[in-house]
Amino acid sequence: MKSPMSFIVEPFEGRRYANTMKIGDVDFITSSSQEDHLATNRYAKVVSCPNNYKGPIVPGNLLIVHHNVFRVYFDMKGRDRNSRSFLNEGTFFIDDDQWFGYGNEGDWKSKEGFTFVKPVPVTTEMFKHSTHEEPLMGEVAYSTEYNKGEIISFTPDSEYPFIVDGEKLYRIYDSSITIKWNIAK
Repeated sequence: MKSPMSFIVEPFEGRRYANTMKIGDVDFITSSSQEDHLATNRYAKVVSCPNNYKGPIVPGNLLIVHHNVFRVYFDMKGRDRNSRSFLNEGTFFIDDDQWFGYGNEGDWKSKEGFTFVKPVPVTTEMFKHSTHEEPLMGEVAYSTEYNKGEIISFTPDSEYPFIVDGEKLYRIYDSSITIKWNIAK
């Protein structure tokens, strides 16, 4: 089956929520709320590409997706509802505005217009007591516009957290990047 405009995907590892953590031999539930957007699965496995799609993504690749793709929410009457992406149990549509990167574990690429940055440790004395990350700065991890390892700054509230290969990264719109620092590591 193919869609004219959307990727058809299934949740990575068949799970709509990534709300467990294994400690030793025990799986701990880290969030029991279906409304917790931070607990939704952010990886989708491509089943089929849109008709006439000519890009680098192929079936079997993973997409880094928006937190609402697999989410179940409550409507105004308190009933469970699937997201607008829902096709059938285990299969979803992904529109072009719902994914930000692609690849496979350990080999990621960002979608054009987005940059993934790794938070940098705090170096400014003023922020040492309030955070472990330098505010509004990051090291480029994946980008089509910037080189890996470059230090950039971005506008307030433009960062959105993702866990990619076990590492916290922020997704930033390229248009929200304000400074490229010339800092030697």
